[in-house]
Amino acid sequence: MTARVLKLEQFLLASLPTSLTDSGWRELRDRVLKMVGEHRARGVLVDVGEMDVLDSYATRLLDGLSKMLRLRGARTVVVGLQPGVAFAMAQLGLKLRSSGTALDVDDGLAYLRRRASRSGDGR
Repeated sequence: MTARVLKLEQFLLASLPTSLTDSGWRELRDRVLKMVGEHRARGVLVDVGEMDVLDSYATRLLDGLSKMLRLRGARTVVVGLQPGVAFAMAQLGLKLRSSGTALDVDDGLAYLRRRASRSGDGR
């Protein structure tokens, strides 16, 4: 199963399925990087609410994607972390240092809007 990536205002919303293979994560990274340029997106919401686990590979890929997107002028917010997933990540010392986090899509969208308004052109 692949992730859906939709344009939402001046942002992108990537809704991830219950699980992704390593190649699925790489496909997501490549597609989001391409779509940010095509749509001149100012930010990306990554909704992981359906995911049962975020392992070290997925966490590293998300953190790296956030760094790449920042270099392209877009912010990243990971939303929807389930309590059990957040607990496991904390126990394993996994961190999303390069992206913001929010409870849900609404909070993440509000965060991106605030960031865009503070920086004038949103970048």
